[in-house]
Parts: sequence; C-alpha cells; structure tokens
Amino acid sequence: MQFRQQALAKLQSPQELDLPVRLARPQGRLALGVTLAVMAAASFWAVTGSVAATVNASAILTHGQGSYVLQSPVAGQVTAVLARQGQQLPANAPVIKVLTPQGDSVVRTVAAGRITTLAAAIGQIIRTGTDVAAVEKVAHADDPLYATVYVPAENAAAIPEHASVDLTVSSVPAQRYGVLRGQVRSVDRTAQSAQSIAAFLGDSQLGRQFTHGGRPVAVTVRLDGSRETRSGYRWSTAAGPPFRLDSMTLASASIRLADQHPVDWLLS
Repeated sequence: MQFRQQALAKLQSPQELDLPVRLARPQGRLALGVTLAVMAAASFWAVTGSVAATVNASAILTHGQGSYVLQSPVAGQVTAVLARQGQQLPANAPVIKVLTPQGDSVVRTVAAGRITTLAAAIGQIIRTGTDVAAVEKVAHADDPLYATVYVPAENAAAIPEHASVDLTVSSVPAQRYGVLRGQVRSVDRTAQSAQSIAAFLGDSQLGRQFTHGGRPVAVTVRLDGSRETRSGYRWSTAAGPPFRLDSMTLASASIRLADQHPVDWLLS
C-alpha cells in the first residue's frame, strides 16, 4: 500500500509532468529495425526467388538401343560355343552350335551387338526358347553411352526437358573423382513393368530390381562429352576417373526439377 501511495504522489507532482516518456530503448529500436529488414528481404525473395528441387533414382549406363536376350530356336545339346563374353558381333553371327535329332544347328545373333552375358556351355542340354546369351545392341564398341534412369512415376511430370543430371557411378569412387554430368534427353511417360525393363536390358534380375518400389518411368540421359578426360565424358572434377566406363554399370542419379517460387513451394 505504501508503494502505491508513493507512485500516485509521483504522478501528481507538477515538476515531473513535462518529462519525456521513453517508449523504447535504443537497443529495442535497433532490434526492431533488423527484424523489419529481414522480413522485407524474405518477402522479396519469396516473390522473385526460386527453390531448386531434385529427384533421386536408380540408373544404369547403356548404349541407346538397349539389349536383347538371344534364345535358342531348337532343342538339343550344346556341342560348341562360338562366341565369348564381351565380344562385338555383327548380325547373324554364330554364337553356339546345338546337336539336334535332325543334325547340327547354329544359333546366331539377331542384331549386331556385344555379348554381355553368355549362358550356354558345352555339353548343356537346352530346350527351345532357352536363354543362350544377352546381347547389347551396339554397332561399334566406341558408340556413346547413355544413362537410363528409372524414376518413380509420380515425379515424371516435373522433369523438364534438358534438365541437368548428376550420376554417381558404382564403379567410380565419387569422393575422389566426382560425379558424371548429363542432361535429360527424353522422358518415357509410360510406366515400365519388370518384363519391359528386362527386355530392354536383357536381364530379368535388373527388371525386378528397378521395379521393387513400383512401376517406374524410364528417363534417358545424354552424358556430357569431354575431350579432356580419359573416360570421354564430363565430371564434376577436372579429370574424372583414369579409365573408360563400361555399359551395364549401375549408378544413382540426381535430376534437377523445374525451379519453384518459394511461395508455391511453401504452399505445396
């Protein structure tokens, strides 16, 4: 009660009526100014700025036309293997010889390519339709590689034409040699099944691997070429790895999506 009486008496004192009232300390005005400046900058960025988003997905390095599985059109016993794994063959080249009740029959390539898997062995009994080899469709060994990225179908529509892509290649230590650079060449809007992927890659196991989380969309990526690197492609480091890349090498891809305004991004 004593403090209240002293306060009332102080307010009623005539000598103190003309003293200025301090609404805020200098430190408070400084903090308010900084806050207003930050809010103004944030508002400007929200209207004029952009947010870069990416989608990550599994990928594989191949030549552009994919592969096919060579199957035997006859049943019998394999008596000779006429090709070797990794060999580049023209169309209609002999791969194996099969002894049938009607005599010897030669299984030949359907199209020119490189033997990536050779499944037949001498003495093996095979049936009609048995997988004999996987052949990658490539006319020349130095044809350029592409990356096929299997992106979740819900992200396909957001991938712009010529989007930049970074590829971490399984056979290349990224900490030392960096990532492989590329650009989106095309987006196949049709969801891929395990069977269609296996037909394109010539490998049923890869078909199952790329569809374990659902049916993806295939995105073809053109790799950026370079005359300054041993691999013949551009990397995030100056030289990249000191060796060439092989087809059918697995990788992981990071595709840059179309930039979004921060307001749209925050509301989405």
